[in-house]
Amino acid sequence: MAANENTAERQGLLVVAAPPHLFRRELTPRIMLDVLLALAPACLAGLYFFGPRAMAVVATGVASAMIAEAAVQKLMGRPVQVLDFSAAVTGLLLALNLPPTAPLWLAAVGAFFAVVIVKQLFGGLGGNFLNPALAARAFLMAAWPTQMTTWSAAGDWGLNALTGATPLAYLKRGMLHRVPHYMDLLLGWIPGTIGETCALALLVGAAYLLWRRVIDWRIPATFIGTVALLTWALGPQGPFTGDPLAHVLAGGLILGAFFMATDYVTSPVTPRGRVIFGAGCGLLTVLIRLYGGFPEGVSYSILIMNIAAPLIERYTMPRKFGEVKRAR
Repeated sequence: MAANENTAERQGLLVVAAPPHLFRRELTPRIMLDVLLALAPACLAGLYFFGPRAMAVVATGVASAMIAEAAVQKLMGRPVQVLDFSAAVTGLLLALNLPPTAPLWLAAVGAFFAVVIVKQLFGGLGGNFLNPALAARAFLMAAWPTQMTTWSAAGDWGLNALTGATPLAYLKRGMLHRVPHYMDLLLGWIPGTIGETCALALLVGAAYLLWRRVIDWRIPATFIGTVALLTWALGPQGPFTGDPLAHVLAGGLILGAFFMATDYVTSPVTPRGRVIFGAGCGLLTVLIRLYGGFPEGVSYSILIMNIAAPLIERYTMPRKFGEVKRAR
């Protein structure tokens, strides 16, 4: 068949073949390596602000995820594909969503839940309907809320427990005068999870993914734009009195918008669907941040929209050329 196609091409003939007709050289390991490289600045920032203990949490999350994936694939009689690095990405994203004070066993339990329960039991890579790292974070938050909400100040390598509120907590209470300066939010001199504090490091990684065309701009742009617009409009002192820049830079919005909401498996593939998906994530994030019981809502908003993604995709799928709607 290939020889016939090559002959036809040399003769200038039209070759009719089954789709797809567009191919990309990027395979799963290459894409996952790109994501790992894009997250490297956030890891270095976590090391700088929280010390080697935070990197021990990261290493535990990555190693546990890869070991769990290899073990469960072996037990289920599936090909061991741990070297596609998808488990490493899951473990790293989970670890970056943990406080630097998190015990190592918490990272290991979360990685096991993400890989085995959320991913492999639903068929492995491509079969899960929720983002594994975020689902594991939600599970850990429900099971061990104290360990998941114990923070330390940036620059405190001793990881002493912090009694003050986080920037998002101040924003939720309308205490805008207590929110750190924008430069501190950008550079990471705030309490938070290992990977979410330094917005600048995350933006560098996001720029790399956009340059490599690993992710599409629509989901993060509409996600962040919706949060900025609504937090400005729904200000604590009345309409259009909010601080949208603080809401964008504080918390896990940038980490979630660029690195987790853009997950290929759990987000729509259609351009319109991605816009709706991002806007829905932004809307839910704002509702949880301003009116819910938690100061942060990025993780839960993405998980809820993961569930809605198939429905969004169904109604935004472009019509086939020449297709006519059936009369009811």
